[in-house]
Amino acid sequence: MLANLEYFKVFYYVAKHGSVTRAAGELSISQPAASQSLRQLEKSLGVPLFMRASRGVRLTGEGRLLYSYVEKGYEQIEQGVEKVRRMRNLELGEIHIGASDMTLRFYLLPFLEIFHDRYPDIKVTVTNAPTPETLELLEEGKIDFGVVSTPFDAAPDIAVLPVREIEDVFVAGRRFISYKNKMLDFQELERLPMIFLENNTSTRRYMDKYLAENGVEPQPEFELATSDMIVQFALRSLGVGCVVRDFAAEALESGRLFELRFNKMIPKRSFCVVTSGRQPLSVAAERLLEILRVECV
Repeated sequence: MLANLEYFKVFYYVAKHGSVTRAAGELSISQPAASQSLRQLEKSLGVPLFMRASRGVRLTGEGRLLYSYVEKGYEQIEQGVEKVRRMRNLELGEIHIGASDMTLRFYLLPFLEIFHDRYPDIKVTVTNAPTPETLELLEEGKIDFGVVSTPFDAAPDIAVLPVREIEDVFVAGRRFISYKNKMLDFQELERLPMIFLENNTSTRRYMDKYLAENGVEPQPEFELATSDMIVQFALRSLGVGCVVRDFAAEALESGRLFELRFNKMIPKRSFCVVTSGRQPLSVAAERLLEILRVECV
């Protein structure tokens, strides 16, 4: 069994300085206490580790062998301590974030730019995934936090911070110009070719549920993986696209697409930052979250 690790600490500093007095001073202990630690270590190992020299002490053969190992260990410890110090001072570290294309593009990206400008030595890894998968990654401890869109079901230990409202809209191109500026019932959608996201997203589930509550059962003509592709299909008049307004903003402003109007408002949703109460955040992740929290106040 190893002797008291404090004994090895005293041994390391005495060997390093060749002096019990200097080692005791660096360790802020008395010289008799340092000498006692060395005697206890020698007794536990059964060999002498030092011999007296004209000035201080020097290692015996056994002492030199032991020091060759203890020195490596202490150097590793010192390097570890230095890296922890750098992490605390945001000079080193990593952040792992989960975010969908939508939350990354229309919310998170500007904050990542600010954070990178302030802390260029912090590595930020973003796992691109829809809301359900991001929540799974958070539960499994694979990300520090996620940015997701409502609605979603979160475990009790997940903290949710709404940070920005979003709005779902239906957009169409020139083929459907007869619907422009008309006030429509949602039932009209059943007579139109619709373009939706695939089923594994919170956006799709939300719209399916909302339309069902209004007596509409969507039967999309196209189901696509990204909202950007929905906009492209709508621009080619392949159907009426259901997207978050941000994705279609440029096409709407230019007049290449128009927004369908309904006699009932689609409730707005939110982007949310989600964190787990089961895992502590790194200093770097906490600092990025501070930046996000300040913005949403």
